[in-house]
Amino acid sequence: MAVTADDLGTQDIKKLLIKQAVPSSIGVLFMSVNILIDTIFVGQWIGSLAIAAVTVVLPFTFFISSLGMAIGIGGGSVLSRALGANDKEKAKNTFANQIMMTLLLSCFFVAIGLLFSDEMLALFGAKGAIVQPAEEFFFPIILSVPFLALCMMGNNIIRAEGQAKFAMVAMLVPAFVNIGLDILFIKYMNLGMFGAALATAISYFSCFLFVLWFFLFKSELKLQLKHFKFKIPIVKEISALSFVTFSRQGVISVLSIILNHTLYTYGGEHSVAIYGIISRMLMFALFPILGITQGFLPIAGFNYGAGNYDRVKESVKLSIKYAAILATLIFVVILIFAKPITAVFTTDALVIAQTPDALRWVFAASPIIAIQLIGAAYFQAAGKARKALLLTLSKQGFFLIPLVLILPNFLGIFGVWIAFPIADVLSTILTGYFLKKEMNTKLIQTNDGIL
Repeated sequence: MAVTADDLGTQDIKKLLIKQAVPSSIGVLFMSVNILIDTIFVGQWIGSLAIAAVTVVLPFTFFISSLGMAIGIGGGSVLSRALGANDKEKAKNTFANQIMMTLLLSCFFVAIGLLFSDEMLALFGAKGAIVQPAEEFFFPIILSVPFLALCMMGNNIIRAEGQAKFAMVAMLVPAFVNIGLDILFIKYMNLGMFGAALATAISYFSCFLFVLWFFLFKSELKLQLKHFKFKIPIVKEISALSFVTFSRQGVISVLSIILNHTLYTYGGEHSVAIYGIISRMLMFALFPILGITQGFLPIAGFNYGAGNYDRVKESVKLSIKYAAILATLIFVVILIFAKPITAVFTTDALVIAQTPDALRWVFAASPIIAIQLIGAAYFQAAGKARKALLLTLSKQGFFLIPLVLILPNFLGIFGVWIAFPIADVLSTILTGYFLKKEMNTKLIQTNDGIL
């Protein structure tokens, strides 16, 4: 049974979290399976250099499309709290402003990417033998990015309405389309990197069509022309919270640039391919934790807006508990099966030999990341943009980038891999401090009301 917006404030938190997190997890799973299988097909049917090319191109295109995700998450927080306060007109105005912001910004950055494509590819690490396949992959992908941005934005609004199952389907559709077209274009039509990019671009458009159908026929947010006017207070509120997510994606893009150049310097094209495999596994393996985080956001945002602080506190504790258990199980699987996992992606002997140890090190601190992810998500759901920004940027921006710049000078390529768990530990300590302080001082409720 679908969860309505009002259910977010009344249903049992444990049952509600499961109802929200399971579809979100399945959605993230299929999205990550999509990227994972895409990488496997590219690696097995084109070669390890193709994995390196995808690793160079996708951070740039995801940077642009993450505008939609940022506006979706930031605006979703505004929208959830508006629904919690029973202000449906503000919710509709928020959604309409999100659509306009996403379209304008994504199209602007796509134009920049097309005008300066050579410079952008070089900036993100296209060097040596990686350049040619990266160029083939780049152009079909970037033209489809506005559709992906709208999908990412819309998907977060679907979840903010409590419709996690439809948000899940929105992720399933492009996964099946992309996998089917990959087989057709790469294996049978022998279109190589261009075929891989074309399959991905069409899958983005298929996702957009599903999201459009949902908002036309299923959503509670029935928009009218009057809603499509920029309202400065709403734009500012969306922007303040969206800046958290977009800053994180921007930092991730900067990290990708630094990583790709550092990896190429210390290990050549093969090291870039190794990180390509690891980055896909990070998204795939951690899908249930990301799903819990996404399921947690509308619950926390709605109840914070409604003043139900006890429910907010309970949702934080349960989300961390479930995510930590799952993250520990994932780490054990990675520890045991790192080598066979690597062999699925490529037949390149050097990549197969070097990837397993690197994979284990990158995942070493994964059992504790639930605190960092849920903690940062709480501050965003509560509309506390500054703390959300600080904690969201802590891992990549404050810790991982400096460590990647420093450690390889002393430890070589191993310095890159060991930087990941060190950054996880440091960011978790920082987030845990702020979250515990918030739980003990802000989220206090008595029988007489909120203190």
